[in-house]
Amino acid sequence: ADLGLAFDGDADRCFVVDERGEVVSPSTLTSLIAVRELAKHPGATIIHNLITSAAVPDIVREHGGTPVRTRVGHSFIKAEMARTGAVFGGEHSGHFYFADFWNADSGMLAALHTLAALGETAEGTTLSSLLASYERYVASGEINTEVADQAAATARIRAAYEAREGVSLDELDGLTVTGPTWWFNVRPSNTEPLLRLNAEGADEPTMAAVRDEALDLIRGA
Repeated sequence: ADLGLAFDGDADRCFVVDERGEVVSPSTLTSLIAVRELAKHPGATIIHNLITSAAVPDIVREHGGTPVRTRVGHSFIKAEMARTGAVFGGEHSGHFYFADFWNADSGMLAALHTLAALGETAEGTTLSSLLASYERYVASGEINTEVADQAAATARIRAAYEAREGVSLDELDGLTVTGPTWWFNVRPSNTEPLLRLNAEGADEPTMAAVRDEALDLIRGA
């Protein structure tokens, strides 16, 4: 098959599998759809949440758009879509939001964008080759760790990084720590005693080192 599509029960989320059977990152789809929307709406605003790949804002800027970073969650995305007049927004969870769909999320529209993008390429082009330019960094995926005290674990991370040169911290949603070639975010679960870690680096060794150090701090090692 050229690709596979999967939807959740109400089809507001879409996941894509390429011709090799590999799952396509929702961040990659966000970048692809953003580029297509910017071709129709030059200079438009694109929303992305703070744990999508750093490639998303990079690619939006390269194509003349304005990326706006938000908290995780559909209510925050929809509010920013309305506030900024954005044409499109994407989340790591497979939710994709369209101004043409009343700022709501539609897995079907995301799927149609993917099919159209592949259909517009030269004969023989694979989905993985089409998407290769959008896949720039290495991500850890979300790692959940049970902790007795979410605030204390987050404070350990803040103390470890806040004085490091070339590192910035922000608390838009949990704690995000950003270095020259990497970033990670730690967010508490609202319903369980968990901290959720997402890390990304320029390459596999960078990501693994950042991920492992953050996990050691979360676990109190």
